[in-house]
Amino acid sequence: MPLARAGARIETGSPDRLLEPLTGVRPRPAAWGATHEGRTVAIGFAPATTAGTSSRLARSLEPAEWVAANVPLLSNPRDIVKDLYARHLPMPGTAVVAVFSADGRLEASASFTQRAGHTDGWERRNAILAHLRRVTSDDLRRRRPVRTAVLLVCRDGDAGWTEADGAWMWGLRDACSLYGLRCGAYLTLTRDGWHVIGENRGGRTPKAASWSETPGGAAALRPTGAPEALRRAAAR
Repeated sequence: MPLARAGARIETGSPDRLLEPLTGVRPRPAAWGATHEGRTVAIGFAPATTAGTSSRLARSLEPAEWVAANVPLLSNPRDIVKDLYARHLPMPGTAVVAVFSADGRLEASASFTQRAGHTDGWERRNAILAHLRRVTSDDLRRRRPVRTAVLLVCRDGDAGWTEADGAWMWGLRDACSLYGLRCGAYLTLTRDGWHVIGENRGGRTPKAASWSETPGGAAALRPTGAPEALRRAAAR
């Protein structure tokens, strides 16, 4: 779990319940089994499914919310997609998180897979944070974010927004906040091509698993001189 900064809210156990401030005073518990006269008391548990569903929906972002967050635009998204694709050769079910310097230079990137069928932004955030820690240090000591994190998700289906995309977007935004980075663009890569969510920009190449259709396969797309460990773990 990421360390919380001073003044930050701490999530524990269920992510929807926050720690209450300690005051040193506890309310006096009511006598066991006591009820007020004339009042009907129902003993039982509220269904957990409703609360769990609403929590997952709260940890998701729709395209309109993403646009309202003023996510910085990519100057040349096609080149970024091509570079990340060549370095990590993602298959459907793979995500690539990349960190760019203030001048737009790629500093680090990592690819990883996520369990299918899970659309909880909390899990997505934790996965992004775990892989950011493997390839770069945080910027929490800076007064304001300087570097930008971008997320590319290769998946099945069309380029339109899905609930899974909403969970990834929430996870990216929250991970950036906890790591001292500026939240950058969220891109999808499908068999139809690539698309920048929240923007009217996209292209037909590269696309999901297009390296398998290239003469020479993966080796033809890999950056010249890039070692295997660097291609998978980080680009510095």
